[in-house]
Amino acid sequence: MDQDIMIVSSNHIDGRPIKEYLGIVAGSIVKSRNAGSDIFASLKSLVGGELVGYSRLLQRARDDAYGRMIEDAKSKGANAIIAFRFQTSTITKGASEVVAYGTAVKI
Repeated sequence: MDQDIMIVSSNHIDGRPIKEYLGIVAGSIVKSRNAGSDIFASLKSLVGGELVGYSRLLQRARDDAYGRMIEDAKSKGANAIIAFRFQTSTITKGASEVVAYGTAVKI
């Protein structure tokens, strides 16, 4: 977690009154695997089990989106983000978008 900014999934921070609402902040990234990885994943899905390559890819995508959201909040002068969420969607076969978003505030 970034030490300069507090991030919570709730709509408030216990014991910390919100002084100013600065608006929605977001960070997003679209990631895809290479064709060779997709072929291996297709074969793996026949026998079952975790698709480790995809799990790692999505974790990196979440980390990148999270970092971009923090930078958006800092650029607005926020020192906290409330109502934090992740959202994922498929853009095209083999490519997913990960969005991190919340409400930037000053506490």
